[in-house]
Amino acid sequence: MGAAAQAEETIPAHVATALVDAACYADHRIHDAYRWLRANNPLGRVRLEAFDPFWVVTRHADILSISRQNDLFHNADRATTLTNKAVLERVHKITGQPNLVRSLVQMDAPDHPKYRALTQGWFMPANIARFEPRIREIARATVDRMAAKAAANGGVCDFVEDVALGYPLHVIMEILGVPEEDEPRMLKLTQELFGPQDPDTARVREALSAELFAAMLQAVVADFAAYFQRITEDRKANPREDLATVIANAKINGEDMPLHDRTSYYMIVATAGHDTTSSSTAGAIWALAEDPEQFARVKAEPGLIPGLVDEAIRWMTPVKHFMRSATADTELGGRHIARGDWLMLCYASGNRDEAVFDEPDAFRCDRKPNRHVAFGYGAHLCLGQHLARLEMRILFEELLQRLSSLAPVGPVKMTQATFVNGPKKLPIRVEMS
Repeated sequence: MGAAAQAEETIPAHVATALVDAACYADHRIHDAYRWLRANNPLGRVRLEAFDPFWVVTRHADILSISRQNDLFHNADRATTLTNKAVLERVHKITGQPNLVRSLVQMDAPDHPKYRALTQGWFMPANIARFEPRIREIARATVDRMAAKAAANGGVCDFVEDVALGYPLHVIMEILGVPEEDEPRMLKLTQELFGPQDPDTARVREALSAELFAAMLQAVVADFAAYFQRITEDRKANPREDLATVIANAKINGEDMPLHDRTSYYMIVATAGHDTTSSSTAGAIWALAEDPEQFARVKAEPGLIPGLVDEAIRWMTPVKHFMRSATADTELGGRHIARGDWLMLCYASGNRDEAVFDEPDAFRCDRKPNRHVAFGYGAHLCLGQHLARLEMRILFEELLQRLSSLAPVGPVKMTQATFVNGPKKLPIRVEMS
């Protein structure tokens, strides 16, 4: 490649730095970077000393194109989340692979469809509908606790702490089969796994070397493994009607699922099954608290709640990116992508693409159509998307009918994380019936 072509595709350093800086995801500077990229270099390349070069995919159409072509763009060949060179090296020493875990996210065919099929039926609309009465009980109890907390505190509560964290956690843990008394442990491990860059959620709060950072994450994975090994032993001896029983007794090619794969399977259900839903749920309340007219409209028209749910998922887009790698030379967006190249699919950018969404930065509960990519697309479309929508719809049906007023009472704080992030503090003032 000539120097001129390389210069044209290279993303300016100040924009590139924002893409790898966890703090930029907490204060919305990342959306400034995305906006600039969509307008000026929608498929550009980051070249920073600490990272292997990677393409940055910011347009909705290009994200869909890559997500459709699973043979051409793999998940497993390189790290599936943005990771610097030093941590990549350490992870490879630990596992012999580019990733610490091997869940559905880190798999390609032929393994991916085999592993996905094990639990896919559990997450289909017809099956999760049977959980609706129990989810509604959990939602009502959650709203009752929020009302009591607010009443005891002059009408003020932290929606993240009092509702958004615990509600989807309780739902997925009940479906998975984790005892309620262990839910705080699962929440803590999830925050340590998804928020290792955030000073409030990281297992170790001070700055760490790459080796110690990777070792910290390895310790989190080991804690998950130890916990779920006990679950596995119990479910093999005493099967139940829960998802843990399915995973514990699963067969791949006629053999027991390998231990590391089984741990990874538990982990993706236990973590992705609540953390992203928490962020989207909080995002909806954040938007409504800042827009009294929209709040009043949704209260008056409960039929808008499904639209509110999808708009919250789009607007927040908790999973900010996944990485892919090219298996062959190809052309995309006017760029030559070489075999082995690493690509960052920026879902939060695709979900604010001006070519697809009118007023993309605005929160509109009546947005139609809403073709967001927050759940991914294609073969790796999020397994839990129907459950997430169901949980959120039920919660808002129960909450909005009891909320008389809603207003912000302090700044919202977001987690510092380049992979999965959302609100961690959302102080609101409410009046409830």
